[in-house]
Formats: sequence, structure tokens, C-alpha cells
Amino acid sequence: MPGGRLTQQERQQIALGLADGLAYAEVARRLGRPTSTVTREVMRNGGPTAYRADLAHRATERRAHRRRGATPRDAGTSPQPYGRDAAAVREYEETFTTVFMQSGLPKMTARVLAGLYTTDAGSLTAAELAERLRVSPASVSKAVAFLEGQGLIRRERDERRRERYVVDDDVLYQSTMAGARSTAHLGEVARQGVGVLGPGTPAAARLENIARFVDFVSESIARAADQAREILHTKSGTSPDRAT
Repeated sequence: MPGGRLTQQERQQIALGLADGLAYAEVARRLGRPTSTVTREVMRNGGPTAYRADLAHRATERRAHRRRGATPRDAGTSPQPYGRDAAAVREYEETFTTVFMQSGLPKMTARVLAGLYTTDAGSLTAAELAERLRVSPASVSKAVAFLEGQGLIRRERDERRRERYVVDDDVLYQSTMAGARSTAHLGEVARQGVGVLGPGTPAAARLENIARFVDFVSESIARAADQAREILHTKSGTSPDRAT
């Protein structure tokens, strides 16, 4: 399996695969590359509808040039805790960011969330996030405001009265429950349309089916989250008792 950076020819093959409607996994298989490599390449260069091989290649060359001219600290080679490989950590954070982007988060917002999840403390100040991601404080401010509004992070003050942005077990649970409530709301609105469009009409029947489907999904999500909540509080290496 080839390694290293993608070549311009490989990027052209990615562009052709996207144009043919191929899934990332199939494009990666044809290239002999990991699916995560193709996914990250596409998402950081415009997404599946805007990806252009020549533009992506030039953008990668510019990023490589900036990294070569950066200091060791800027290049992210400062010592890592627990003897971690700094390059492997960066690679993983990029992959995690891509996953969040695929779920609909903007790139900067996804980077902030991935950065928080991969810290041992699970919390960072705005200044720490800006330094970690090497972006402006304004970019961080917009991202955390969005994440907090979606219930994906919470804000607290430390002993020095600094605001810290936190991801923890309760945040993940509450976010999942908020998603279930949002889904349930869609069902409520769909069911309102039944009365407006007239029971028994094709449009009303469609909306009623949507409402029933959404009701089932939202209830299932909430029930599963409640049943699995203890997993979030289980220490690594142990298994919670499963419901029978």
C-alpha cells in the first residue's frame, strides 16, 4: 500500500471518482490508500462537490512550504505527554475533524471540538485553543459560541476566573438527548400538517408516516441514551452490566 503524500495523479483519480459518484471507500480502494486519507483530502479541499485536483495539489504544496519554514514549536513538534508521537496525534486530530465535518460541522468548529476531545483535561481556554490550533482568537470565539449553542460543549470558570470550554460525559449525554428532542419536534410539526392538508389526502398520509417514523427514532435514541449512560461513567477496562 503506498504511503506518503498524495501525488497529483492520485488527486486526479480522486476527482474522477467523485465525478462518477463513487464512495470514498471505493476511491480509496482503487488508489490503495486508507479511506481516511481520501476523506480528509476531499473535505479539506472544498468537499465532494467542489474538489479540484489541481487546486488541491497547489494548496497542499503551499501548506508544506509553510510547515518547512515554521519553527519546531509551530510545526507541532513540542514534547507530547505520555510519550505520544506528535505526528501521529496531529494525524488523528485531522481524521477526527473530518468525521465531525462529515456530520455537518463547519471546519473550524470541527477542529475546535476535535481539539477539546483529544486533550487529557477535556477543557481548554479560548487562548489555549487558539494556540493549539494556530488560529485567531476570533475564529475560536465563533466556533465555541456555535458549539455551546448546540449543547456540544459547556462553559465554566477555573480557579483563576478564566473561562474554560469543556467536553465531558454529561455534555455528550445531554447533546444526544437534545438531538432526540429536536428529532421529536420534527414529528410534531409533520403531524400538524395532517390537519392542515386534510386527513386521508395523499399529502397528509405522507406527513403522518413521517411523524410516526420520527416518533419511533426519537424515542429509540432517548431510550438507548438512558440505557447506555452508565458506559460514559465506566472506567476503561471494565464493562457495565448489560440490561437483559
